[in-house]
Amino acid sequence: MVNAVEMARDAIELKCVSMEDDGMKIPLPSEINSLDVNSGTFAEEGITVVSLVDIDSGEYRKKIDTKAVRKNVTIPSWLNYEAEHAGINISRVLQEALMNVLNIQRKF
Repeated sequence: MVNAVEMARDAIELKCVSMEDDGMKIPLPSEINSLDVNSGTFAEEGITVVSLVDIDSGEYRKKIDTKAVRKNVTIPSWLNYEAEHAGINISRVLQEALMNVLNIQRKF
Protein backbone atom coordinates (compact mmCIF):
# COMPACT_ATOMS: atom_id res chain seq x y z
CA MET A 1 0.00 0.00 0.00
CA VAL A 2 2.87 2.40 0.81
CA ASN A 3 4.32 1.86 -2.67
CA ALA A 4 0.93 2.54 -4.22
CA VAL A 5 0.62 5.87 -2.41
CA GLU A 6 4.17 6.86 -3.41
CA MET A 7 3.48 5.92 -7.03
CA ALA A 8 0.19 7.85 -6.98
CA ARG A 9 1.95 10.88 -5.48
CA ASP A 10 4.65 10.75 -8.15
CA ALA A 11 2.10 10.43 -10.97
CA ILE A 12 -0.09 13.26 -9.66
CA GLU A 13 2.89 15.57 -9.06
CA LEU A 14 4.22 14.91 -12.58
CA LYS A 15 0.80 15.63 -14.08
CA CYS A 16 0.43 18.83 -12.04
CA VAL A 17 3.90 20.08 -13.01
CA SER A 18 3.12 19.34 -16.68
CA MET A 19 -0.18 21.20 -16.41
CA GLU A 20 1.53 24.18 -14.73
CA ASP A 21 4.11 24.27 -17.53
CA ASP A 22 1.30 24.24 -20.12
CA GLY A 23 -0.53 27.07 -18.32
CA MET A 24 -3.45 24.81 -17.46
CA LYS A 25 -5.53 25.10 -14.31
CA ILE A 26 -5.05 22.21 -11.89
CA PRO A 27 -8.42 20.74 -10.92
CA LEU A 28 -9.48 20.60 -7.30
CA PRO A 29 -9.24 17.17 -5.64
CA SER A 30 -12.32 14.99 -5.47
CA GLU A 31 -14.35 14.97 -2.28
CA ILE A 32 -13.57 11.63 -0.65
CA ASN A 33 -17.22 10.95 0.19
CA SER A 34 -18.20 11.40 -3.47
CA LEU A 35 -16.03 8.48 -4.63
CA ASP A 36 -17.79 5.22 -5.56
CA VAL A 37 -15.45 2.31 -4.84
CA ASN A 38 -17.71 -0.04 -6.81
CA SER A 39 -17.20 1.80 -10.09
CA GLY A 40 -13.42 2.32 -9.99
CA THR A 41 -11.07 1.12 -12.71
CA PHE A 42 -10.07 -2.00 -10.80
CA ALA A 43 -13.30 -2.57 -8.83
CA GLU A 44 -13.92 -5.95 -10.48
CA GLU A 45 -10.45 -7.24 -9.57
CA GLY A 46 -10.86 -7.16 -5.80
CA ILE A 47 -11.19 -4.81 -2.88
CA THR A 48 -10.83 -1.12 -3.69
CA VAL A 49 -8.94 1.08 -1.25
CA VAL A 50 -9.50 4.83 -1.15
CA SER A 51 -6.63 6.89 0.20
CA LEU A 52 -5.74 10.54 0.49
CA VAL A 53 -2.56 11.46 -1.39
CA ASP A 54 -0.70 14.64 -0.54
CA ILE A 55 1.42 16.37 -3.18
CA ASP A 56 3.79 19.33 -3.39
CA SER A 57 4.45 20.27 -7.00
CA GLY A 58 7.04 22.87 -5.92
CA GLU A 59 9.16 20.27 -4.12
CA TYR A 60 8.65 17.81 -6.97
CA ARG A 61 9.80 20.42 -9.49
CA LYS A 62 12.99 21.01 -7.47
CA LYS A 63 13.66 17.28 -7.51
CA ILE A 64 13.13 16.67 -11.23
CA ASP A 65 13.94 20.01 -12.88
CA THR A 66 17.66 20.26 -12.25
CA LYS A 67 18.84 21.52 -15.63
CA ALA A 68 20.89 24.69 -15.58
CA VAL A 69 19.49 27.81 -17.25
CA ARG A 70 21.90 30.43 -18.53
CA LYS A 71 21.17 33.97 -17.35
CA ASN A 72 23.05 37.09 -18.37
CA VAL A 73 23.96 39.05 -15.25
CA THR A 74 25.62 42.45 -15.23
CA ILE A 75 27.94 43.47 -12.39
CA PRO A 76 30.47 46.28 -12.13
CA SER A 77 33.90 45.45 -13.52
CA TRP A 78 35.63 46.14 -10.21
CA LEU A 79 33.30 43.66 -8.47
CA ASN A 80 34.00 41.01 -11.09
CA TYR A 81 37.74 41.58 -10.61
CA GLU A 82 37.46 41.14 -6.84
CA ALA A 83 35.30 38.01 -7.17
CA GLU A 84 37.67 36.40 -9.68
CA HIS A 85 40.72 37.13 -7.54
CA ALA A 86 38.98 35.74 -4.47
CA GLY A 87 38.06 32.56 -6.38
CA ILE A 88 34.36 33.15 -5.87
CA ASN A 89 31.89 31.29 -8.06
CA ILE A 90 29.48 34.07 -9.03
CA SER A 91 26.86 31.60 -10.26
CA ARG A 92 26.87 29.77 -6.91
CA VAL A 93 26.62 33.04 -4.96
CA LEU A 94 23.72 34.18 -7.13
CA GLN A 95 21.88 30.88 -6.61
CA GLU A 96 22.38 31.04 -2.85
CA ALA A 97 21.28 34.68 -2.75
CA LEU A 98 18.12 33.96 -4.76
CA MET A 99 17.21 31.03 -2.51
CA ASN A 100 17.78 33.26 0.53
CA VAL A 101 15.64 36.10 -0.85
CA LEU A 102 12.89 33.63 -1.87
CA ASN A 103 13.19 31.88 1.50
CA ILE A 104 13.58 28.43 -0.07
CA GLN A 105 16.07 25.64 0.49
CA ARG A 106 17.44 23.09 -1.91
CA LYS A 107 16.74 19.75 -0.26
CA PHE A 108 18.25 17.47 -2.87
